[in-house]
Amino acid sequence: MYFESHAHYDDKRFREDREKLLELLPSCGIDHVVNIGCDLKSSQESIRLAEKYDYIYASVGVHPHEVSEMTSQTIEELRRLAAHEKVVAIGEIGLDYYYDFSPRELQQFWFRQQLRLAESVNKPVIIHSRDASQETFDIIKSSPIRRGVIHCYSGAWQMAQDYVNMGFFIGVGGVVTFSNAKKLVEVVDKIPMEKILIETDSPYLAPNPNRGKRNDSRNLQFVVEKIAEIKKLSPEDVAKITFDNAKSLFF
Repeated sequence: MYFESHAHYDDKRFREDREKLLELLPSCGIDHVVNIGCDLKSSQESIRLAEKYDYIYASVGVHPHEVSEMTSQTIEELRRLAAHEKVVAIGEIGLDYYYDFSPRELQQFWFRQQLRLAESVNKPVIIHSRDASQETFDIIKSSPIRRGVIHCYSGAWQMAQDYVNMGFFIGVGGVVTFSNAKKLVEVVDKIPMEKILIETDSPYLAPNPNRGKRNDSRNLQFVVEKIAEIKKLSPEDVAKITFDNAKSLFF
């Protein structure tokens, strides 16, 4: 019983077998999937998938890579999309200073605007942060938003605890299984189990033993097994707790 909190099944890498794969997921124990919007097109496609499959839900938002093309009309279109009954969050939104595909000032501006959108439509947020940990934290802290998940968390455990104290969940994916993931292992060890969500970020970041291959939600079992090892729990307990965590956030 897994709740996949972050996947991109609209990605072109699923073009050849998308329908077959998605139809298979429930038989593999994947009870719910949130498909993530990264721009208007992928947000619309996420809703289309959610309309087709009863176990898929959608988020809508513009990723920091894509904000150079945003306008006030984009925000209004996201607002319209967010009203759909199967849209459960605004995201993924945030900052990415690793690639800097969009100017940092624009990233910050549209991050703040989308946080305001989330507040106005009463939806939790899905946060992307890469090489911008402090700036992301500061912007969120200065906003009224206190519901969401820090997707694919890569920061220190102390900041993760600060997020938890503000009401956020920490998204843990395949990276936790990597041999060089000592910082993330420490995060999982120190923060409460009740504040962890599991994710794959499919098709990216496949866990060991499938690292380097196209990722999909069936690999959640390896994430769960690693968290169970760190937390000294059974995989069944980890699956159940993270399932309930995701339900409490998105539903």
